[in-house]
Amino acid sequence: MAQELDHGRTNVTHGSRIDAYVDRYAARAAGMVASEIRALFAVASRPEVVSLAGGMPYVNALPLDLVSELVADLVTSRGSVALQYGSGQGDPALREQICEVMRMEGIEANADDVVVTVGSQQALDLITRIFIDPGDVVLAEGPSYVGALGTFSAYQAKVVHIAMDDQGLIPESLAQTIYALQAAGNRIKFLYTIPNFQNPAGVTMNEVRRRQVLEICRRAGVLVVEDNPYGLLGFDGEPMRALRADDSEGVVYLGSFSKTLAPGFRVGWALAPHAIRDKLVLAMESAVLSHSSFTQLAVGQYLATQPWREQIKSFRELYRERRDALLGALDVLMPPGCTWTRPAGGFFVWMTLPEGLNSKAILPRAVAERVAFVPGTGFYSDGGGARNMRLSFCYPEPDRIKEGVRRLAGVIEQELRLRDTFGTGSTPGHAGVDTPGPDLA
Repeated sequence: MAQELDHGRTNVTHGSRIDAYVDRYAARAAGMVASEIRALFAVASRPEVVSLAGGMPYVNALPLDLVSELVADLVTSRGSVALQYGSGQGDPALREQICEVMRMEGIEANADDVVVTVGSQQALDLITRIFIDPGDVVLAEGPSYVGALGTFSAYQAKVVHIAMDDQGLIPESLAQTIYALQAAGNRIKFLYTIPNFQNPAGVTMNEVRRRQVLEICRRAGVLVVEDNPYGLLGFDGEPMRALRADDSEGVVYLGSFSKTLAPGFRVGWALAPHAIRDKLVLAMESAVLSHSSFTQLAVGQYLATQPWREQIKSFRELYRERRDALLGALDVLMPPGCTWTRPAGGFFVWMTLPEGLNSKAILPRAVAERVAFVPGTGFYSDGGGARNMRLSFCYPEPDRIKEGVRRLAGVIEQELRLRDTFGTGSTPGHAGVDTPGPDLA
């Protein structure tokens, strides 16, 4: 039976897939679309598929028996607190512990300036919510984290990408872009950057550039949002000094326990200047009132009773082995014309395909060969990334990684034969990491 809607414009049959509310949504809902990664989860989770797609931490490396005991003890000893509402800013003891964690990256902070969030993704959402009006500009590396781009789009921001190379964001490109945008009357609200082991490119901003980026943004009056979920997961040496360590007023720092403990706890944080901190707390309370006291206290208990620094070292060794397995297999198996980044930490490698190949077009054929990756187009807001793909090495065992690369190389070789036989044309590259030079190969 057909149902006539109030507006008299649309007939919707019961069971139809047509969205009966399409003309009632707010304009910003048009920016809410499924990410390239989420759409892959159903396929990539099949056991026969080697997933080089999702950036899922290898939580089996945790001492799960000890975590189980910790959680049980928390319920027994502090259940009446853990199961109750909490503060919108977050548990005070946990905020003190977060300051200790950030000290590893040179940050000296006051717990009063920390706001605990539901993962760093919520922190991104809250920052965007309190700063962005429709049409405002967000600067972001090209490529950039797909979850951030989705958030910026949902709040109707205009994302302008800044080029990168193997040393991270290029300061000259940043300065030129800011000048051109401001001269044209655009309102730039902040620069969003992932300086360490960037998602998806895997590259790290060097120390000289960090100072230059801070100075450029300081002169231009542009806030810096430093997203740093991978900063403690470097494979060589001590953690890099955070941008926030050198500018307490011009940088909002976002952190997370998802990569260094477990994503299931959904505990992240923002460290912000006082005035921004107050707005974040109000936005947090408006969004969820308070998030889980239970998970906050569980993370706090873990930090207080377990050798968490040693656990991070274990994760670093595990991910280094898997990084090496991926890079070694790429070196041996990939056909000429493919290039890729060589990350010094984190979870991801960014690969560029030969001219004429399109990663999104290749994906169905790759899945048919039982290997998955994320096409590069999901990491740009302007249509770039067609020749790129993100390869994740954090979750599969090394032997599975090598097998996945073998399958993927076979697919790419087949695509190259088709290109050479039928002349499929070429897909223009994108500036920056999308078309890397020899140092990125």
